[in-house]
Amino acid sequence: MDEIIDIVTSNGNPTGKSAPKSIVHQKGYYHNTAHVWFYTTNGKILLSQRSSKKILYPLLWDVSVAGHIDAGETIKQGAIREIKEEIGLEVSEDDLNKIGIFNCFKSYDNGILDNEFHHTFISNLKVSLSQLTIQAEEVEALKLVSTNNFKQLLNTIGNNNNHFVASNKSYYETVLHHIEQAMTRK
Repeated sequence: MDEIIDIVTSNGNPTGKSAPKSIVHQKGYYHNTAHVWFYTTNGKILLSQRSSKKILYPLLWDVSVAGHIDAGETIKQGAIREIKEEIGLEVSEDDLNKIGIFNCFKSYDNGILDNEFHHTFISNLKVSLSQLTIQAEEVEALKLVSTNNFKQLLNTIGNNNNHFVASNKSYYETVLHHIEQAMTRK
């Protein structure tokens, strides 16, 4: 089923228009997504392996949870829905700490024109990995990595490590910085 998502301007302001996701990606319309990065109090970050069925970056490791904001949803409502769908975890809006909005404007050889605003949150993971349930269409596997291991993986981006999406390196570094700050405040 093709999701209906709201179209925004190049500055991220609502246009009042919506379209199926396939059309949004075909025409390159600007739109919103939610990214949620989970971390534990003992210094680990939850990574999601993209499903083998994904058109873009199958089987690469990435953000804990990500997805498009459905038409009429707030950013936090979309984030909460995606968390429940992709990893079976229920959270409240108060559990989400927004760290920024990141532009991700890319075109792909397969014709996808992806002009997304990633509304990015971090959140403390309060359950064990075994309590999470993955949505097979979106997620192949989950794992927790230490912040040190995360840094090591980032340092090998571009060396054919086939772990992370290479073009997202600076984004990953920014997220890591915010997670490390949050861990020191706990």
